[in-house]
Amino acid sequence: MRHIAVIGSGPAGYYTAEAALKQWGDDVRVDVFDRLPVPYGLIRTGVAPDHQTIKAVSDRYERTALTENVRFVGNVSIGPDVTVEELQRLYDAVVIATGAPHDRRLGIPGEELKGVYGSAAFVGWYNSHPQFRTLDPDLSGHTAVVIGMGNVALDVARILSKTEAEFAGSDIAAHALERLKASKLRKIVVLGRRGPHQIMMTPKELGELARLERASPRVEAADLPEEGEDALLEPGLRKSVNHLRSFAAIPEHIHGEKPIEIEFDFYASPRAIVGTDRVEGIEVERTEVRAGRAVGTGETYTIPCSLVVSCIGYQSAAIPGVPFDERLGRFANDEGRILNGLYCVGWARRGPTGTIGTNKPDGFAIVEKIAEDLAAGRLGHGGKQGRAGFDALAEQRALDVVTFRDWKKIEEAESAAARSGAPREKFADVEAMIRALR
Repeated sequence: MRHIAVIGSGPAGYYTAEAALKQWGDDVRVDVFDRLPVPYGLIRTGVAPDHQTIKAVSDRYERTALTENVRFVGNVSIGPDVTVEELQRLYDAVVIATGAPHDRRLGIPGEELKGVYGSAAFVGWYNSHPQFRTLDPDLSGHTAVVIGMGNVALDVARILSKTEAEFAGSDIAAHALERLKASKLRKIVVLGRRGPHQIMMTPKELGELARLERASPRVEAADLPEEGEDALLEPGLRKSVNHLRSFAAIPEHIHGEKPIEIEFDFYASPRAIVGTDRVEGIEVERTEVRAGRAVGTGETYTIPCSLVVSCIGYQSAAIPGVPFDERLGRFANDEGRILNGLYCVGWARRGPTGTIGTNKPDGFAIVEKIAEDLAAGRLGHGGKQGRAGFDALAEQRALDVVTFRDWKKIEEAESAAARSGAPREKFADVEAMIRALR
């Protein structure tokens, strides 16, 4: 019998468990650990609440989770409750699938001011992540600045712009919806260091901006390259740039008919957050693109604003005793191998790149490496205790372990508490989750 521990219950974790089932069938036991009492990681707290079709991928993970060979071990923190070293003694292989839950820092003066947030925190706030439920952003000002040119920046801009009616069918947190209903924002500036041909935004997400009830996207025609240059772009990026061109062609009177403007500010690099106690503005340097890189021109200007959300990427959280690459923000590894018997997968392995689906081949590839190492005798000769050994340890330490069937009770309570038209009202408090399953 093979015993595998997977740390992290997001896409990478469950694709790894699925791959292990296909590799060994009934001859494997996989325990999927998570510090929260609820599974699915990024699917639950990272995907935008108005993108329910993307969240539906969790149905696939549930089919894996409900097999007898796979067990969800929720409400267990790696480090405080059980160490990686202890898991290595109990399991043949330990796979880190913790994703990249921390924001990359801007690295500019003033980013510690009130009103400046990273996207992990801000998205976690409106997605009911327990760690960020008390974020309390001030939306009483006129202008918000969103830094970044990827889909997360679009998500944040869109969520800040929507009416209450446009959230119908979403699972946005009730506390966030109430704050957004009272928002006084009238301008959202999306700031990018480079130009339209270097964006990471996908056509679907950009197209959504054109259908917002009270917000209008604005692009300066002068920021767009010559149209003939679009022919050199890959098809998806070309479609995205076509959206930007359509935004630039929106007549001025249309902008005037909608109270919120989403302004794309290209060739603009943040240099400092301005303010005394809280953010009052952001100092920006005009750039130009040379050989694909943004180079400062020395021309600066300040955008007055009361809210800044930085969407420039994520990094994994280091685990004591596990080699970590601080520069790349991920675990130090050789194609997923960290140390003998210790592996990483998904964003923990490669950094925050790719889509949810990218984690499927990643999970299957790491299981192949585990199988190779087992066959070569590099992981010992079996006989490890696996989940039986962990259960004894959990009992000894009085850990309050949450199983997948426990999670289903939490899920039922969230569905029962949903406002009209919403699929669920997610608990934003761990203690409330535990009370619901008891």
